[in-house]
Amino acid sequence: MFYWPVSIYYEDTDAGGVVYHANYLKFFERARTEWLKTMGIGQNALLAQDIGFVVSHADINFRRPAKFEQALEVVSSISSLKRASLTFNQRLLDAAGQCYCEAEITIACVQLSCMKPHAIPLFIVQEFESAR
Repeated sequence: MFYWPVSIYYEDTDAGGVVYHANYLKFFERARTEWLKTMGIGQNALLAQDIGFVVSHADINFRRPAKFEQALEVVSSISSLKRASLTFNQRLLDAAGQCYCEAEITIACVQLSCMKPHAIPLFIVQEFESAR
């Protein structure tokens, strides 16, 4: 599992003072990116090799509204690791463990020049397998 703190800023909220629904996906994206960074995986190096990761599916459930100035945490884990894709389970929680939003997000590895599936590089597979 990977834990990444989220502070809710004014810019994250809508006119009602709650987090705008699309921003939950941004929080989850940032947590996945930070997880890669902690494993020493630089996305610029992958881009130089014409390899990228794209979201191919997202199933998201909004449980309760997150609000301005809350301190929350994204908890991420991997539920499936395949040749050219991996699926993350991600939850946005408060310190008491209450869930504000949860999602299952599938990421596909692609060759960017043609946007076709590409095997996830072995060193990345090994890092995620060791984290499971």
